[in-house]
Amino acid sequence: MAVQSIITTPLLVILMSLRSYAFTEPSLHRQQPPSKGGVRAAYWPAWSDFSTSSIDTNYFTHIYYAFVQPAPESFNLEITESYKKWAPKYDGIHNIRPRVTTLLSIGGGGNNATLFSEMASSKQNRASFINSTIHVARKHEFNGLDLDWEWPGDEKDMSNLALLLKEWYKALVVEANTSRKSRLLLTSAVYFNSTISLIGNGPRSYPVRAIRKYLDWASPMCFDYNGAWANETGFNAALYDPNSNISTKYGIGSWIGSGVPAEKLVMGLPLYGRAWELKDPNDHGVGAKAVGPAVDTDGSMDYDEILVFNKDTGAKVVYDEVAVSFYSYSGTTWIGYDDGPSITKKVQFARSMGLKGYFFWAIGKDKDWTISKQASNAWGY
Repeated sequence: MAVQSIITTPLLVILMSLRSYAFTEPSLHRQQPPSKGGVRAAYWPAWSDFSTSSIDTNYFTHIYYAFVQPAPESFNLEITESYKKWAPKYDGIHNIRPRVTTLLSIGGGGNNATLFSEMASSKQNRASFINSTIHVARKHEFNGLDLDWEWPGDEKDMSNLALLLKEWYKALVVEANTSRKSRLLLTSAVYFNSTISLIGNGPRSYPVRAIRKYLDWASPMCFDYNGAWANETGFNAALYDPNSNISTKYGIGSWIGSGVPAEKLVMGLPLYGRAWELKDPNDHGVGAKAVGPAVDTDGSMDYDEILVFNKDTGAKVVYDEVAVSFYSYSGTTWIGYDDGPSITKKVQFARSMGLKGYFFWAIGKDKDWTISKQASNAWGY
């Protein structure tokens, strides 16, 4: 995921290639809106300065604790002493009202994809990993497990992912029956599109049948469509893009079209933007030439930081009705991001498609729960 995760430099290859392809948008079969409940989730990064006790759970139903990693060779989850400071058993999140469901997220954008490939490559390795995840989740009082493997590198990895999900789910069922506890949830963050192209060893598609059968839901990461890896400005999470298939509408359509029911999809939303340094401050539209990131090493700016920048610099703020996204510019800095109105429309899109819900990356990046509150209201709360 973003900032310390999600898509890095290899996405440049995707973007440059896909923009040159003709494409046909997958059919979006409109569903009945989901029940009022649904999933209103967010990831809470372990490295965050924002404590779990400060989370306003009026705006969330599920919180993902991110991230832990499997150890090399043993494939058991690596749990350090510092981990105990933020596990649900110790941090008191279960005492907050309204109560939220907690999931332990494994992997993230900074993970070792080769290690995940090795873990999933044999039944013995998968069993070691699965048993460890269940043990850790129960010991530290999580309600579920979330896999964020970025990214399965080829068709063999995708085939092994299917086996992993099948065996993981069956192990969860057996454990629940044995312990006489509610089964742990099993979810997975996935690429925004059901097929990954041009990263690793060629195009490969997710194991849709296994996802449909064994996951409680899949979470397409509908962000990081553009960034400082490409020297031109663009939206971080365009809902629509008439010129390419890099858009949330296209991505969600690909998942539904591949056979994953809408009610098993939880759509990702960003609480951050991407900032470029413009080559020419007088050329400041979408697609303007840039010379690299305006901040940090990847151009990431949290939503609250963007608001400060816009105010302090008197930046020009523009809402793009086609992309359903915002951008602002001042001097040589250009930022593509989401604000309340665009997030509201994206959540309404998720509801209109009958999706199970939405999630944010990540808690601690909002400003006084501004975006979180508007999203929750748009969902129907």
